[in-house]
Amino acid sequence: MSAQSKAGLTARDAGVYDVAIVGFGPTGAIAAGLLGAQGVSTYVCDKLHDVYDKPRAIALDHEITRLFQQMGVAQKIKPHLEPFTDSVYYGVDGQVIKRMSTVAPPYPLSHAPSVVFTQPPVERILRAHAQSFPSVKVELGLTLTQVTQDEDGALLALRGDDGRSSSVRARYVIACDGASSVVRGQVGITLEDLDFDEPWLVVDVLVNEQGLAKLPTTSVQYCNPERPSSFLICPGKHRRWEISINPGEDPKELATPEGAWRLLAPWLTPDDGTLWRQASYRFHALVADEWRKGRVFVAGDAAHQQPPFLGQGMCQGARDAANLCWKLGSVLRGDAGDAVLDSYGVERKAHVTELTTRIKAIGKIIGERDPVRARERDARLLAECGGVVRPTPRQDVQPALQSGLLAADAHAARGTIFPQPWLHKEGADPVRMDDTLGCGWRLVLAADADAALQAAARTAGLPGLRTVQLGTPEFTERDGVLAAWFQRHGVRAALVRPDHYVYGVAANAMALSEQLAALRL
Repeated sequence: MSAQSKAGLTARDAGVYDVAIVGFGPTGAIAAGLLGAQGVSTYVCDKLHDVYDKPRAIALDHEITRLFQQMGVAQKIKPHLEPFTDSVYYGVDGQVIKRMSTVAPPYPLSHAPSVVFTQPPVERILRAHAQSFPSVKVELGLTLTQVTQDEDGALLALRGDDGRSSSVRARYVIACDGASSVVRGQVGITLEDLDFDEPWLVVDVLVNEQGLAKLPTTSVQYCNPERPSSFLICPGKHRRWEISINPGEDPKELATPEGAWRLLAPWLTPDDGTLWRQASYRFHALVADEWRKGRVFVAGDAAHQQPPFLGQGMCQGARDAANLCWKLGSVLRGDAGDAVLDSYGVERKAHVTELTTRIKAIGKIIGERDPVRARERDARLLAECGGVVRPTPRQDVQPALQSGLLAADAHAARGTIFPQPWLHKEGADPVRMDDTLGCGWRLVLAADADAALQAAARTAGLPGLRTVQLGTPEFTERDGVLAAWFQRHGVRAALVRPDHYVYGVAANAMALSEQLAALRL
């Protein structure tokens, strides 16, 4: 029996789970699936018995579809995904002032860089996947009433729908219980305000053929001071509008069918489709001041909220789960000390804060209310591109990790997402890199790595590390994605973490040896 299996059995036999997850939404389900795949004894609870039957998140990026690939659910989820169209920004006078697109093929992670999706069926797939692991126990219809901690773990007090009380003890707790997180409040974690607070109406419509003929064929940002709005093309006949609420308007009234159709009048009438959902929100920019409090971690909406202008809400929660769960697995297996878990908050808080700042900047372009400043914005954006609006890939907005569990050498490639090329297999269909190498620690050498670098790689003592060299018979890529990456960054070795972020890079054997010697988990 593996040390991993022994750890899980010991925890269960003692009536103590390794990890308890409060909240079984997308972030909680992803976390449970990632922990279950590692054999970690995991308890999950949620007050709801089923997923919310209407769409909330609608956009994902290639980092998250790569995560679904790692989890083994990508093919099940694929029917519910479609490529995200370009987003065209129209200025005050209806002229195009900006265009957001995706990177061109060959795609760096081998998946479509941006997709739209239908949340309810995808969330059910994620839940079913988590529940497929024998080390994961899920209990629904339970409300958390109290969290208490000691130096060895935490105790969750729960109340069922029938009024019965129960308790669960775990070594670690992940709070995935949403924006109004009870866990976050009980352990004393507060939210920092990143200075964004605006009322908007979100309307989802299943549009018929008559309605589709009236609508744009790309997603659109209407940067109109009188009523900033977004139109988003979702899978199938699903279309979403995000419409700003003007001063003096009643958000509750606008969130009625009558109010929603009134704001949709510039695009559609009730004869053109069926309302799926209409809800008024205050778009916030918030981030937890702490991401770990003793044995408790926050993730997903419990840790951050951001405006939806780049569709990163669910992506951020998935990144939280991916970052934290491989570290928890390493600690629980004994491959790393508890201190490695502190890097979770360091990395994710900085990443979320920077990305939210960039999202706010895009929101400012869309939501400028002053007509004079809006015209100045239009003139500035057109001047910056010389009057020719060229597409900006959405992926260019993603920041790298800047601190945390990273090499000391602050190379531009450090903290970025490592590419995933398609690998050529003689006499067989191409396969994605992760399906061949797995998703543990990886040391990847460029094709021109010399004998000294190869020798340095052989001295690595990291548990589970997989070492490969590009251009060898067992590791030959199809499209040159990885070769171009090595050349662009001027390096010949990359040390890649289990969450696919680059720990560090090296151009020679000495630099690689230093990084390997310094890496202590």
